[in-house]
Amino acid sequence: MDNQKKRFGTAAEAWEYFKNDRFAESNGVRLDEITEDGCVCHVDLNETHYNALGGVMGGIIFTLADFAFAVSSNNVHEGTVAIDVSIRYLSAAKGRRLIAEAECVKEGRNTCVYQVKVTDDTGRSIALFTATGFKP
Repeated sequence: MDNQKKRFGTAAEAWEYFKNDRFAESNGVRLDEITEDGCVCHVDLNETHYNALGGVMGGIIFTLADFAFAVSSNNVHEGTVAIDVSIRYLSAAKGRRLIAEAECVKEGRNTCVYQVKVTDDTGRSIALFTATGFKP
């Protein structure tokens, strides 16, 4: 992927591009860093992120991972959309912050595959998200 032209030089440029992603923004998802083949995002957990049993809602974990995929894949090819995703919830979050690290696994002509690892601020593995994207 090194020979691909990157769209965003900085996390601030990427955040500006995704400023209309109101669902992620309103749920507290933040972009921290653009990496060589992915990105790092986080969400600071608050009372709106917990379910009736007191655990972190799966939807916020999915939203964080999906946003990391969107930023990473659109950094390489604008307009990339997910055509298949899967998530495996591994452990209950114990910390106060979730961190998503996205990485490109395969960059093809029309599709791409990204893996997003979600951890909490205690270092606990929370989820593994895999997405296949279509590049129009």
